Amino acid sequence: MAVINILDKKFETSYPEEEILKRVKAVADRINTDMAGKNPLLLAVLNGSFMFAADLMRMITIPCEISFVKLASYQGTTSTGEIKEVIGINEDLAGRTVIIVEDIVESGLTMKRMIDTLGTRNPESIHICTLLLKPEKLKINLNIEYAAMEIPNDFIVGYGLDYDQQGRNLRDIYTLVEE
Repeated sequence: MAVINILDKKFETSYPEEEILKRVKAVADRINTDMAGKNPLLLAVLNGSFMFAADLMRMITIPCEISFVKLASYQGTTSTGEIKEVIGINEDLAGRTVIIVEDIVESGLTMKRMIDTLGTRNPESIHICTLLLKPEKLKINLNIEYAAMEIPNDFIVGYGLDYDQQGRNLRDIYTLVEE
């Protein structure tokens, strides 16, 4: 396993790009089947989900659209617990099938906020798609239909996820090495 340094922390490879793409393809295949004939709107949560959303979108073969929303709840390696909507949703969601595309679901608080916000816009349905899920950390019962990977409660970086805005460009996913 490769060990890298980002700022003041060491990380080691936990999921190579090949494995990530295999898991993204499996999720895309399920969406292609489940959402056939629906033209879903993928609503990607920035910044972390941009790589996952791009790869997922390329693997989805049914008609679909994509848009972005930006929420912030992280500082360093821990969630602040406060979710701040930075960039809102401009699309008309009434009657639409919406798939929220997130990089990681931990406590579920961000996702709950998204679902509550979207629900006021009368979508036909709202679905959750995440690259990574930390089931041990969930504080809210959510119906997460599309999770590419379940992971332990470790701090990770790469493939869009960051540590103080660094490491998003890494192709693999790395786990923080406790020293």
